[in-house]
Amino acid sequence: METPSAAAFDFEAGEVLLIDKPLTWTSFDVVRKVKNTLRIKKIGHAGTLDPLATGLLILCTGKKTKQIDLIQAQEKEYTGTFRLGQTTPSFDLETPVDAELPYEHLTEEQVRAATAQFTGLIEQTPPLFSAVKVNGERAYEVARRGGEAEIKSKQVTIRAFELTRIELPEVDFRVTCSKGTYIRSLARDFGLALGCGAHLTRLVRTRIGEYSVADALSMAQLEALRPPRPEGAAEQRPRRQRQPERRAGLEYFQATSAPQAPNEAASS
Repeated sequence: METPSAAAFDFEAGEVLLIDKPLTWTSFDVVRKVKNTLRIKKIGHAGTLDPLATGLLILCTGKKTKQIDLIQAQEKEYTGTFRLGQTTPSFDLETPVDAELPYEHLTEEQVRAATAQFTGLIEQTPPLFSAVKVNGERAYEVARRGGEAEIKSKQVTIRAFELTRIELPEVDFRVTCSKGTYIRSLARDFGLALGCGAHLTRLVRTRIGEYSVADALSMAQLEALRPPRPEGAAEQRPRRQRQPERRAGLEYFQATSAPQAPNEAASS
């Protein structure tokens, strides 16, 4: 989308900002970056995205923060890629492959047919590598120190599960689902149904309710909205471009992926 003028926003009265979250940034990174860049006093996000996901992150400012719960409850749409024949403990690229199984015998018809059991109201167990609380502790904290925890399943609704490309071992998908659905768990369960295992290798949130990632601001467009320094304000030191952080939980991904551009999440 085109970059809007900063004059079009009234952050104190309240705005709903659509941001296209970059890869490896946490949702809090984005909140902090927006808050510092636009000098917003009150801001929050309407639903997290995993660091290894990209796409639509909705931020609410000022009085619009009262709408966060309403926005979070709306239907979500995701696109992405499953890799068949391999599993990982985190169900995605956060952790290395721990098992490989044959997938070459599968036909396109068998792969497509397996989607039917994952539409409608289904039982789903969140990943151990998730923010679900277990005995007062985040499950991912237990997982990252090598522990085990029992996570209860819950009911979620998947309204649509469409395969948009099948080039084994990769399968592209589009999913429309309710709040609380874990696409990583869907990858795991889809692989189990096919008998070959699977994990998530790419995830983009494309829609929340009527809000679309096509209307979201990139971080570069956000920077263009930075207000000028007040007249007479002391000269600021040049902002320092920080190097990519070695985030807890992303060590394997960052070590095995191509070098990322410098992470601006902590700069203001």
